[in-house]
Amino acid sequence: MTSGPQTTSRSGQDDAGTGSSIDDLPLTSFHRRLTFYSAGGPFLDGYVLAMMGIALTQITPAWNLSGAWQGLIGASALIGLFLGGLLGGYITDRVGRQTMYTLDLLLVAACSIGQFFVEGPILLLIARLLLGMAVGADYPIATSLLAEFAPRRKRGSLLGWLTAMWAAGSAAAFVIGEWLIHLVGDEAWRWMLLSPAIPAVALVFARWGTPESPRWLASQGRIDEANAALQKVFGPTAKLDDIPDEAKPATLGSLMRGVYLRRMIFISVFWTCSILPIYAIYAFGPAMIDAFGLGEPGQANLGEACIGLLFLLGCLAATLLANRLNRRTLLIWPFAISTVALLGLGLAGTASTLTIAVLFSVYAIAIGGPTILQWVYPNELFPTEIRATAVGLGTSISRIGAALGTFLTPIGLQTFGIGTTLLIAAAISATGVIVSYFMAPETRNKSLSETSGG
Repeated sequence: MTSGPQTTSRSGQDDAGTGSSIDDLPLTSFHRRLTFYSAGGPFLDGYVLAMMGIALTQITPAWNLSGAWQGLIGASALIGLFLGGLLGGYITDRVGRQTMYTLDLLLVAACSIGQFFVEGPILLLIARLLLGMAVGADYPIATSLLAEFAPRRKRGSLLGWLTAMWAAGSAAAFVIGEWLIHLVGDEAWRWMLLSPAIPAVALVFARWGTPESPRWLASQGRIDEANAALQKVFGPTAKLDDIPDEAKPATLGSLMRGVYLRRMIFISVFWTCSILPIYAIYAFGPAMIDAFGLGEPGQANLGEACIGLLFLLGCLAATLLANRLNRRTLLIWPFAISTVALLGLGLAGTASTLTIAVLFSVYAIAIGGPTILQWVYPNELFPTEIRATAVGLGTSISRIGAALGTFLTPIGLQTFGIGTTLLIAAAISATGVIVSYFMAPETRNKSLSETSGG
C-alpha cells in the first residue's frame, strides 16, 4: 500500500517520516480498547431497536395496539435519537468528549429499568423517547473521540467496527428475545426491554478513566492538559507537537454555509437513504417475514435473527475492506446492489421462498458498505471544533427519515402490502445512490487535517 499524504505538525516538522503524529502512530492496545468501549453505544442502539420489534409481537395483542400506535412506539426511540444526537453533539463540542462518554450510558440504564414497569403505551412512549436520546447522544461522543485518536491508515476499519457492533446488537436482540419468550412467556417483553441495562452499566465501568481527546483540548487552548492526555496514552515522550494543525477554526455557523454545508447535505441524504430501509426491516422484520409467508407460524423472529446475522456479516466484510478500498467504491457499488435487491423484493410477489431469502441476504450483506461509512464520513469531513456537532446533526437528520419510515411501515404493510412498501424503500435507496455518486468525496489514507479542511 502506498503511503498516505504527509502532514505538518504544530512545530512545522514533517511528521509522516517520523510517524510521530497521532495520524501516523502504529495501532496500540489503547486504540483497541477505545474501539471496543466506543462500540458499546452502537451495540445498544441495534439491540434496543431490534428488541422492540420482538416485544411488539407481545405488546400489540396485550394492549390491543392499532397500527398507528405500533408505528409510534417503534419510532419513538428514533425520535429520541434525533434529539439526543443533536443535543449530545453540541454539548460534546462545548464540554468535551470524556464527561459525556459515561453519563449518557447511565441514562440508558435508567430508562431501560423504567420500561420494565410501564403499564400503558403513553408511558412506554416516554421511556422510549428518553432511551433514544441517551443512545443518540453516544454517536457523536464515542465516534468523535475514537476518530481523534485513530491512526489514519486504520481509521476506516476502527470506526467500521462500531457499525458492525450495531449489527451484532440487533442480532443478539433477536436471539435473546426469542429465548426470553420461551423462558418467561406472555410477560417476556418486560424483561426484553429491561435487558439493555446490563451492558449499559458494564460499559460505564469500562469507559471510566478514558482520557480526554488531545485534539479537543488543544482546540480549547488547554495545552498543558492536551500534553498530559497524550502522555497518559502514548508515554512520557509524547508532546503537543504530535497533534497536526487542522483547518482554520470552525464555528457552528460553518455547518450552514460553503463546503461544510455541502458536506452536511451529502451526509444527511446518504445516511437517511441507507438507514431508513434498515430500520424499517429491523423494527418490523417479523411482520415482513410473516407477510411473505416464510416459515412456520411463530418462527418469524428466528428468520429475522438470520437477517440480523447477515447484516452483521455485511458490516464485518465492509470493515475488513475499509482500509483497502476507496471510500467512494465502498459506498456507491454496495449501495446500488442493495437498491436492486430491495427492488427485487418489491416485485417478488409469489416468488419462491429461496428467491426471497436470497434477495433479503443480498440486501443485508451489501448494505454493510454504506452502513459503516455512516460514521466514517462525518468524523472525517469536519474539524475538531464542530466534529461532534456535525456527527450529531447528521444522526438527527437521518433519524427523522428513519422515524418516519418506522412509523409508516406498519401502516404501509396494512394498507398497501409488502410489495409496494418495499418498492418505496427501493426508491429511497436509489436516491441515496445518486446523491453519493455526485457528492461523495474521497478521504481514504488522508489525515484528519486534510479530510476536514474547508
